[in-house]
Amino acid sequence: MRLTAFILRADGVVLFYFFTMFKAALFDLDGVVFDTESQYTVFWDSVFSRYYPDRSGLARKIKGQTLDQILTRYFASDNEARDFIVHELDKFESSMSYEYIAGFQKFIREVRGLGIRTAVVTSSNKKKMAQVYSAHPEFELYFDKILTSENFKKSKPDPDCYLRGAEALGVSAVDCVGFEDSFNGLRALKASGAYVVGLATTNPAGMIRGYAGTVIPNYVGLDETFLKKIYHDHRKKKA
Repeated sequence: MRLTAFILRADGVVLFYFFTMFKAALFDLDGVVFDTESQYTVFWDSVFSRYYPDRSGLARKIKGQTLDQILTRYFASDNEARDFIVHELDKFESSMSYEYIAGFQKFIREVRGLGIRTAVVTSSNKKKMAQVYSAHPEFELYFDKILTSENFKKSKPDPDCYLRGAEALGVSAVDCVGFEDSFNGLRALKASGAYVVGLATTNPAGMIRGYAGTVIPNYVGLDETFLKKIYHDHRKKKA
């Protein structure tokens, strides 16, 4: 269970208490729970090479953003392109491989065993999530809340999604640890006040280190000791 520490008066009256562990953990989905970002890079590379052949790197620039935001920004006046992309993306996501990031399932069970509440905060929509639930019926059991693009007013890098994720769990974002991989997601998480763990699954560790409190390649070997360490790092920085 999550630990607390108490400050007692001599007569045994509790003056105040404080948590010695995060109250909640917030997880992005692609590149954080599932090893899917490389698949999305292939898809969006093909889209942008078709519609923006002179602009490279757009497939990486959009990572972490909702489909609506991408379509509005790059295809606002091209309804034919919008319809084509939505149709092709639906087909693509129905045949994607949804493999867990190494060590994730063991780690999430450890997190929940400590009494830490958990939520997915993803830019994916409900239609895509139906594919996830079909591929992994156990997925919903790992989380207290699952927030999708339909739940947000603003897309990453705005912190709105993570602030709403924390609120859905009944905690403040500053009492959360969050896990992200994309630059937009890392910026959003950091702006929310949560402690940021960056996953070097989409971008090299050296490129995301400036956006995260700590960087990991995957979840293998992570346990309560890891969580305690980063929690204390977090409290020092907030003191």
